[in-house]
Amino acid sequence: MGWATTLSPVLQFDLTPIMVDADPDNFCLNLLEVEEHCKKGDIKAVLAVHVLGVPIDIEILKLQEKYNFIYLEDGCASLGSEYEDGKKVGSIGLMGTFSFYFGHQLSTIEGGMINTNDFDTYQTLLMLRSHGWGKDLDNDYYKNLMDNYEIDDFNKPFTFFIPGFNVRATDLQSFIGLEQMKKADYNLNRRYLNHLKYAELLKGSFIFQNWKNNKPVSISFGILVNSSEERKIIVKRLIDNNIETRLFSAGNLGLHPFWTKYYTPFHGKFADKIHDTGLFLPNYPELTDNDIEFICDVVKNKI
Repeated sequence: MGWATTLSPVLQFDLTPIMVDADPDNFCLNLLEVEEHCKKGDIKAVLAVHVLGVPIDIEILKLQEKYNFIYLEDGCASLGSEYEDGKKVGSIGLMGTFSFYFGHQLSTIEGGMINTNDFDTYQTLLMLRSHGWGKDLDNDYYKNLMDNYEIDDFNKPFTFFIPGFNVRATDLQSFIGLEQMKKADYNLNRRYLNHLKYAELLKGSFIFQNWKNNKPVSISFGILVNSSEERKIIVKRLIDNNIETRLFSAGNLGLHPFWTKYYTPFHGKFADKIHDTGLFLPNYPELTDNDIEFICDVVKNKI
């Protein structure tokens, strides 16, 4: 369960991807399957999506310690989510990614950020985002890099150390993001409370994620129904009542053409179930309890 951009860089950089099934409890990576692959050896990294604001089981850190892989967090749809001890999603692995797409917890319309507490990784990311040059580096780090090369002073500001990209936020995006920060706490808390309200009203009627004692901050509330046919019926009811819905995330990424063009289609028992029976319900800060009650009544065919 994830998004195309979770997986695409692995393919673009000619790394060897290994898919595992979704966990039937939290819908994130199935850690039992992750460990089975680790036992076989040569696993360099685990890229884990915190699915729809629900953190992956913290037990992944025990696997990381045991098998010494790089842990990368995809928190793109989970900004603000926390573990029960207060640790923030995206602050535990070597890097965490977040999306600022317009429907997410914070928005700069497009774009996002990468989070790391590793100094060398941070300096590398600064170069990667800006053509590969060293202009934005820490002064001492920049000087140490320069000392390894004979570069004329006039040329130094335009020295490219690594093959980079051009993915910097624009001034307009930055301005919007800074304004968003002023209401971040309110927005995140409203999404969390909405998530809890959905769970309260839909418990016993549909399958949804179990976040235990963690704090989910979601962009939508996901449910699984009994069958593809039932999903069609519920989707029609939602659309007839002007309620937006869609597939649960992207469903099983291992069934998409960008994967099957190069690899065998991936079938996981629970990933396929989400693909065939999952759907999203709206969650955004302006929703009221009455709105959520109405949506849930539509889903449960009470309206």
